[in-house]
Amino acid sequence: MNTTNDNLVKPTTWQDTEHDFPTALVWNLKKISASMASESTSNFTAQPSHAGPLTSCKDEDFLRVKFYLSIIYSLIFLVCFPGNIVTIFVYFAKMRPWKSSTIIMLNLAITDLLYVVTLPFFIHYFANGNNWIFGNFMCRFIHFCFYFNMYSGIIFLSCFSIFRFLVVVYPIKCLFLQKQRWAVVTCIVIWMISLVALSPLAILIFPKHKQNRTICPDLTDAEDLDTSRWYNWILTVFAFFLPLLTVTLCYVLIIYTLATGPHTGGCYKQKARRLAVVLLVVFYVCFLPFHVFRGVRLELRVRPAPCHLKKTIFLVFIMTKPLAALNIFGNLLLYVVSGDNFQQAILSLLKFRTNKNLKQKRLMPQKSYGGRVQTCCQPARHNLPAIGVQRLTLTVLKKS
Repeated sequence: MNTTNDNLVKPTTWQDTEHDFPTALVWNLKKISASMASESTSNFTAQPSHAGPLTSCKDEDFLRVKFYLSIIYSLIFLVCFPGNIVTIFVYFAKMRPWKSSTIIMLNLAITDLLYVVTLPFFIHYFANGNNWIFGNFMCRFIHFCFYFNMYSGIIFLSCFSIFRFLVVVYPIKCLFLQKQRWAVVTCIVIWMISLVALSPLAILIFPKHKQNRTICPDLTDAEDLDTSRWYNWILTVFAFFLPLLTVTLCYVLIIYTLATGPHTGGCYKQKARRLAVVLLVVFYVCFLPFHVFRGVRLELRVRPAPCHLKKTIFLVFIMTKPLAALNIFGNLLLYVVSGDNFQQAILSLLKFRTNKNLKQKRLMPQKSYGGRVQTCCQPARHNLPAIGVQRLTLTVLKKS
């Protein structure tokens, strides 16, 4: 970039706006159009260096949005740490014998807890002015936990959706999926795939010393830029967009099948709608913005673009990181809406009893089997329909 064009737009320093994060974001958005007009000639005629990002637009100043990140991560920790502890305890103590869906949800809760326990390190890091003091291993480990929670959670939710799709749409052919061993094998495979797929993070991410402090960078700031870009696209396509398409199609077909089934109860339709809403919100609201802006951020490191555009994209990307972590809130809600057993187990844990008015609203009386509570949406074991695919669907939904 020549010096003439560099001087066309002279932005104020980030230090002038660091204490007002929303103002800084609006200021950068207003500057984009003017910067693009003034820098278009030089930026799009000069070829960037293949060795790394353009040096005329530094990102270090933008790491000062520490209070925003610290507050959001603190809220996530305060809610989700006890929430996942209670969830795991309920699954172990109140939900036996386990169903296939229960096993998948239990593993999802364990991965969420693994990530939540690393949040205090992130909170300290951002509150301490982005100065990492916990060593090389912990820097790699907390980033690994973040991505492991994200992608293993995505795969668990995808498998959960596939299991439900098969037992609803093909109840007779897929009766074998009700056996616990299939869910156990599925979870073991997911853990192994996630560990192998995310192992490159141990090489790409490591602490760096800059401006008298130690930075613990994200994947978007890795030194090996070419490898990071290709690795990002592989993760985005195969570990996000493919599961996103799978979950969307599964629940569209589930809702359609239940809506057109003449013997499908209204409570099953309502449950399917709730599950679909929660899962799609987690994917489209929590995960989608993060993956989009992470990809844009990495591409802008090697492509010519106005400085203010790069800084604005970086700001938005920072905002999407805790948004992606909010999927844990969605998972906690998913445990509740995925079935009445979990709700009843929570009430049992808190020593609440169902009142008489609630019992009168039930289509069938509640019965307890070894600590498990059976509700109106779950047919009694001794009253299984003898024939009919639609009636058999009601039975296998109970076990899914």
